[in-house]
Amino acid sequence: MTRYDPKRHHRRSIRLKGHNYAHPGAYFITLCAHARAHLFGTVVNGEMRLNRAGRVAEQGWRDIPAHFPQVELDAFVIMPNHIHGVLWIVGDLVGAKNFSPLPPPPPRGTSKTIGSVIRGFKIGVTQWFRQNTTIYPVWQRNYYEHIIRNELALNAIRRYISENPLRWPLDRYNPNRADEDPLAQEIGNMFIETRGNLPGGR
Repeated sequence: MTRYDPKRHHRRSIRLKGHNYAHPGAYFITLCAHARAHLFGTVVNGEMRLNRAGRVAEQGWRDIPAHFPQVELDAFVIMPNHIHGVLWIVGDLVGAKNFSPLPPPPPRGTSKTIGSVIRGFKIGVTQWFRQNTTIYPVWQRNYYEHIIRNELALNAIRRYISENPLRWPLDRYNPNRADEDPLAQEIGNMFIETRGNLPGGR
């Protein structure tokens, strides 16, 4: 894994006009299932137990660098109704295309943004669902993304991801959550301090 370099990876706030999402940097990504349905498994005693769909999603995420060589994976977790992951762009994205755990569909052109990576992943998992289940649609529209600006935030996000199953009772995506998660609040405050406003969603 490439070590985070605040000077090299520092970029302007996310969704700011003119920001180039093909440039090197670290991105904290969150994808949610449609209507936050529990599609990928269950949490039992603080441990995420993936079902078949969850294993497909996990493998699809692991396969991202095979389809996008300029992208490296960091911490990630598949949860019952969402996915958290850190993606590094270590070079300009070129030749990006949709991909699937199934035989690939015909290319639909190219893109040079982090969005093309997420779009390809989501399409691949959706195709599996359509061919193996009656579930449609699979994903909440778009996704959440934040630029990671320093090592403090990176380490906090890594911890949050690794502990996500343990913290499921406090998870904002858990419909039965008992209370606010202080670690999530801490990370949110980091984004507020560096952006000047609350993180937005896509």
